[in-house]
Amino acid sequence: MKSGLHPVNRPRYVTLAMATKSESPTEPFKRALAHAARSLAETPDLEVVFSGEGPSLVGNRATLPHPPRDMSGKEAARIRGLADQMALRLAHHDERAAARLRPHDPNAAAAFEAMEQARIEAIGSNALGGVRQNLRAALEASIERKGLARLEDRSRAPFSDVLQMLVRERLTGDAPPEIAKALVDAFRTEIEEKAGADLDRLVAAVDDQAAYGRISRSILKDLDMADDTDVEGDEESEDGGEDQPDTSDSDEEGGEADPQEGASSERTEASDADAESTEEQSAQMDDAQDIDDEEDADTGEAKKPVRPDFKDPGTAEPAYKVYTTAHDETVEAEELCDPEELSRLRAYLDQQLEALSSVVSRLANRLQRRLMAKQNRSWTFDLEEGVLDAARLTRVIIDPMAALSFKQEEDTEFRDTVVSLLIDNSGSMRGRPIMVAAVCADILARTLERCAVKVEILGFTTRAWKGGVSRDAWIKAGKPAMPGRLNDLRHIIYKSADAPWRRARKNLGLMMREGLLKENIDGEALIWAYRRLAARPEQRRILMVISDGAPVDDSTLSVNSGHYLERHLRQVIGEIEGGSGVELIAIGIGHDVTRYYRRAVTIVDVEQLGGAMTEKLAELFDEAPRGAVRGHTRTLLQAPVKGSRGLVPAE
Repeated sequence: MKSGLHPVNRPRYVTLAMATKSESPTEPFKRALAHAARSLAETPDLEVVFSGEGPSLVGNRATLPHPPRDMSGKEAARIRGLADQMALRLAHHDERAAARLRPHDPNAAAAFEAMEQARIEAIGSNALGGVRQNLRAALEASIERKGLARLEDRSRAPFSDVLQMLVRERLTGDAPPEIAKALVDAFRTEIEEKAGADLDRLVAAVDDQAAYGRISRSILKDLDMADDTDVEGDEESEDGGEDQPDTSDSDEEGGEADPQEGASSERTEASDADAESTEEQSAQMDDAQDIDDEEDADTGEAKKPVRPDFKDPGTAEPAYKVYTTAHDETVEAEELCDPEELSRLRAYLDQQLEALSSVVSRLANRLQRRLMAKQNRSWTFDLEEGVLDAARLTRVIIDPMAALSFKQEEDTEFRDTVVSLLIDNSGSMRGRPIMVAAVCADILARTLERCAVKVEILGFTTRAWKGGVSRDAWIKAGKPAMPGRLNDLRHIIYKSADAPWRRARKNLGLMMREGLLKENIDGEALIWAYRRLAARPEQRRILMVISDGAPVDDSTLSVNSGHYLERHLRQVIGEIEGGSGVELIAIGIGHDVTRYYRRAVTIVDVEQLGGAMTEKLAELFDEAPRGAVRGHTRTLLQAPVKGSRGLVPAE
């Protein structure tokens, strides 16, 4: 670590003296920030850019949010803290070493990553007072953004965030921020009783990532988040992995997605992007793996399980079925809420996301210009038949023997297009993710409508937590084995393809309603959305899925195999992508959807959703539309899903 005055904390007159009359007032701040980040990371070629889609760290490219023109001291410290997080991660984190110890279970992986992030930040905080202040400002902003200080139900708090603040306190001596102190104290006694001794051991290992990682795994074991087999197996693989480090990285490929299942934390965004940069290297070693023999071919892309005990047995299993569909519902959004409350929820949505709306609107307008440019009328002239070309009648006046000239308008590929936006309405989307998804869908629907592209907006969740009426019926029937899907589905139509945007605008406010978001059964939601599109008359049909996690329904997974819903989702996706006539694309918010969908993108920050949606749609429209495939048997998509108590009817 280099000594001297930290460039970010120089007096204002030093940085302002660098300004020129022609540049923006924020340019000196940006330059100072970039120089400080390179120095702290000890990486002279670090590229620091500013974008509305930041923050993120990919390789040696750090993306930070644009500083506001009238920047307060609090906002400046927050942005400096984000830059310091990325710089410290480049300087003190080895992703290969982390991948060898990172657990497979998503909850345990999130806790492991939180402790590693606390270690990285502690190194900088203990060395430089300015960095300590910046990181604290970034932490406080993250707590406020995620609403942790306002949580009424402490059981819903992200455990990884609480654990990170406790570890940070151990390593730096800094107490949690005042706004989160009550939340941390609610968990402190239980955590320290179970893992206090191992937490104390972290202090001596802060400069040794491998040793620190092993202690972190012991803490997870103390907290009942990892079993003995999991910990011991990973330690043995690390000891014996000197000669094959790449294989170890491949083993952890599924664990490199964002550890947060809810809204992404600004303090882990840099780590997630860094993990993504190593995924390509891990994927290249898949063919060399000997682990689990035949099982590896089916599960190599799904190392990250839905449940901690997920292990694909590699044996034939019963087909996906449904216990009963009697309590499922497909409902219009306005039927779930009275008009007055719907108006209030929509007003709340607009109020919360005014700043985001302007950013997404600019992106949507850019998409609109690209589409309109392709939709400009194109004519072929000098034809022998068609529409009479009046502009060329002068030829007949000059030469009465000249033949008449005709023209014909060429077809454009956008005239018969429909886009369906299928939004995950599960509980993990609660808060900012669902807000951003609603506003992005709203603005894109309005934009595409201007371009004569029809849009429908759909949502999927369940009617109850942990089974609802379906589970009660199963219990009364004597709990027959392998009942299949065991919950009541709720599929919501926020905007149908034929409804104008102005009529459906209020409906999107329903996503803000407390208690609406529950569990997610993605496979059947995809079938539902596909069938709606397949019944449309348009020649080109596009289905975009927005989700932040794998399918999870506790009631179903507790009485079936741990990968029951995920396996069904893969089958449905395979049939849609295998020539169904519907173009499928997915966007994962902090969740690696590329292991499910052939055409997909994963974002580490929900603020990037608007840009990802517009870019992916623009890419699709720039391509030639695929021809619809007719006559193929679609086992899951056209046939009803069989169940022991009913069928999922085809629409």
